[in-house]
Amino acid sequence: MTASTRCVVFVHGLWMTGFEAAWLGHRIARRRRSSLRRFHYHSVAASVSENAAVLARFIETLGEETIDLVGHSLGGVVILALLERAPPRPAGRAVLLGAPVQGSRAAHGLARWPGGRGILGRAIAEAVLDARPRTLALTREVGVIAGTVPYGLGRLVARLPEPNDGVVLVEETRLAGARDHIELPVNHSGMLFSRAVADQAAAFLESGRFERPGAVVRSSPA
Repeated sequence: MTASTRCVVFVHGLWMTGFEAAWLGHRIARRRRSSLRRFHYHSVAASVSENAAVLARFIETLGEETIDLVGHSLGGVVILALLERAPPRPAGRAVLLGAPVQGSRAAHGLARWPGGRGILGRAIAEAVLDARPRTLALTREVGVIAGTVPYGLGRLVARLPEPNDGVVLVEETRLAGARDHIELPVNHSGMLFSRAVADQAAAFLESGRFERPGAVVRSSPA
């Protein structure tokens, strides 16, 4: 009998490529004893729905028995769109890092600037600017990590009530139906270089719970 194989698929955020999260992805994968795959998509030119369909096809090409998903910012929104339309067959869990699943005050602020909607692109317009509160019948266990250090580009385009990570409000990351929601002292970009974020994400992928001592762990309302 062959040993079970595992893979972590990392989905990057707006304006990114996935290479900026190399350290984070490799740390998560190493702790999970998994291989790592980076999924690149067109975060401005394509819609979230289109990108979710491409992600589904990408996952179908992978041969591992267990496929975990980790998405930063807009990448987390793409993962949710995937789970809404056609959850991938291989078993696994998903972790969203600073994902604006309940809209984004910062995105709305930038959209009011001349050319702002064009800079944000179709994905943000579809899933963030026009987003409604999400209540999903999740077929995978999903964990959400939110940052509480309020330093980031979002503060330049909008007034962000605390707690926030400098781009996304903690309240904007809350997802009804998620297994756990955790707040960590990091900012939005800093999540990609945080040992605490990597370790917490790996812990959730392993057990379905955030388990590090000292963390503020809350179960989202059903």
